[in-house]
Amino acid sequence: MHQGCAAVICVLAVLGLEVAALGECELARLLQDKLQYEMRLKYMKHNFPIDYTLRVQHEEVLRTANITRLRDGKVSEVSLRYLWFHVCSQAVLHILEVLPEKHPSHEYTQGLSQLLDDLGMEYSGYQQSDVDTVVADLVKQLHSGDSRQKAVRPKALLDNCLKVLRMLFGTHCRWDSA
Repeated sequence: MHQGCAAVICVLAVLGLEVAALGECELARLLQDKLQYEMRLKYMKHNFPIDYTLRVQHEEVLRTANITRLRDGKVSEVSLRYLWFHVCSQAVLHILEVLPEKHPSHEYTQGLSQLLDDLGMEYSGYQQSDVDTVVADLVKQLHSGDSRQKAVRPKALLDNCLKVLRMLFGTHCRWDSA
């Protein structure tokens, strides 16, 4: 964990404040820290059976190439971050659905879910009119559950979440090197 984030969490804990008081960039940084390679490998690969996959909707696999295509279509960065939030939240929820409470990866995945819930508070005031139409349609389709399914490994879902997180938040939040 980065020293600055650890210090902020420590101060918030002493003051009795929740992580939800943090802004979008701080929460994204905490998510980036929690999505480190070693943690994804341990909790999403080593703790699952070999070649284990989840059935997810096609829209739940958000890759950097998808973001580039949407950027080329002049979709706003705010809309792209909003889309990323919904896709990653759904991915983490799908992973949680298959994990028994005593599974070694449950606590880690629950922690990711909590950070995403906190980030969701940042986006809770958004209206359909605040995001580009193409993103609003994708989010609507994502939550409808009416699209094609594909098999994806849990680690791959989180790998994509991290890559897109770095792509969307690195410049926006002025991170040194994401």
